[in-house]
Amino acid sequence: MTQGTSQVGSSRDRIQIPSPREFGHWIGGQWTTSQGEPFIRENPGNGELVGRYRNATPEEVDSAVRSARHAFDQGVWSDLSGEDRSRVLERTAQVILARTEELAAFEMAESGKPLRQARAEIERSAALWSYAATQARSINGSSFAALGKGLTALTIKEPVGPVAIITPWNFPFLIISQKLPFALAAGCTCVVKPSELTPATTLLLGEILKAAGMPDGVVNIVAGHGDPTGDALISHPDIEIISFTGSTRVGKHAMRTGADRIAKVALELGGKNPHIVFADANLEHALDAVLHGAFANAGQSCNCGSRLLLERSIADAFTEKLIAAARKIPVGSPLDENTLVGPIINEAQFNRIISLIAAGKEEGAILALGGTDRRINGGRYIDPTIFVDVTRSMRIAREEIFGPVLSILTFESAEEAIALANHTAYGLSAGVWTRDISVAIQAARGIKAGTIWINTYLDGPAELPFGGYKESGIGREVGLAGVEDFMEIKTIQIRDAGYSPRWIGPRISPDSNDRSAG
Repeated sequence: MTQGTSQVGSSRDRIQIPSPREFGHWIGGQWTTSQGEPFIRENPGNGELVGRYRNATPEEVDSAVRSARHAFDQGVWSDLSGEDRSRVLERTAQVILARTEELAAFEMAESGKPLRQARAEIERSAALWSYAATQARSINGSSFAALGKGLTALTIKEPVGPVAIITPWNFPFLIISQKLPFALAAGCTCVVKPSELTPATTLLLGEILKAAGMPDGVVNIVAGHGDPTGDALISHPDIEIISFTGSTRVGKHAMRTGADRIAKVALELGGKNPHIVFADANLEHALDAVLHGAFANAGQSCNCGSRLLLERSIADAFTEKLIAAARKIPVGSPLDENTLVGPIINEAQFNRIISLIAAGKEEGAILALGGTDRRINGGRYIDPTIFVDVTRSMRIAREEIFGPVLSILTFESAEEAIALANHTAYGLSAGVWTRDISVAIQAARGIKAGTIWINTYLDGPAELPFGGYKESGIGREVGLAGVEDFMEIKTIQIRDAGYSPRWIGPRISPDSNDRSAG
């Protein structure tokens, strides 16, 4: 599994570009070869080969699940103390940091994201592992001492069991780090399937966990497409919970599959997120946040602030400044440290974005900036694009585009802004900019979304839960809630030794404390 490297960059900051590498699957604590259909991953920025993979067959998925099942049933991880699990998770964070440059290089090469963004995401991922390590020692239940004479009860939390984790291509290492360490903190074992478009860094996590002292079989990682690999995984009878991040369409499929055997399902899906700017806001700060929210990762983000709602009195002036600033955003090679917008992930996504830009023009929106695309060294690039005169019924105001396309709408009042924000099937996140605390609270309470940012956007401390309303998903990741999604609550009731039978014993008076279950 070794590979050569080449160096690209300035003398100030050089990056090791990995030579094409052949990956197997990580099962039972070691690399395994595969008999599945081969596929490759090419750099979306220049078309160069990054990795060679094979779809895990249903038999290979079964092997991975059996490995996780055996490890769980033997208690090699769940029976460890929280302190011991915490120690392994914290060591994992340190190994991730030690391999930042390697992981960032693969992340950049497979996803096309700018190098400095890839580095930041690896560092952010390590912080999530560190936080999850603290949660492994913080799992607790409740006690109940006011249930009447002779009865005491308590609740304890136990790991659900083997988990299927399926992650998307846009933030591959970050999103697995929002799931896997929290499942491990809970005591679960796992089988992970990353997107077939960006599998390298997730597969390398197997080596990292081994180095950190993770027992064999606790984490298994298989490569492959949704069909056959993903379907075989989520339908496996030994999987107790499915944790999926991706499109709403595929999330519904995962939910239906889980329902067939009453498996738990946690979903983090799409978004059509509103970014609301009131006239009294700090407009300079809001401007930067709007640009970041709309165009970071080339708009290929579920948290993309793709709908900008402007109070009408400032709309023209703010839009003019926004367009001028967006025109200067560097678009180009991910290797360039100045690049902020890199290539689109693949031809299918590129064509979808182009088609929605065309739909915006056809439906009467005014293209104020961009709408242009370029092919550079084999990569597919779309310039930051801004539409004005958008109405809420237009496709570009309703559908998740997953590209660098911003739609601007206007409003007169807080009530109208909230109604516009909620006019979508999604409810993942929203941004609100105002100095008026009462308006901020009104908006935060009125918008149906899992995260509301007030005078900021895209902050994400590890302590805070993340997830969506409506078609943006079910359940929460990160924070204490991120651990609890992978646990079951067990109630334990204890009578003292002086308990006497009630069913065949003496008749109980009406005022006695009999609360037996029906």
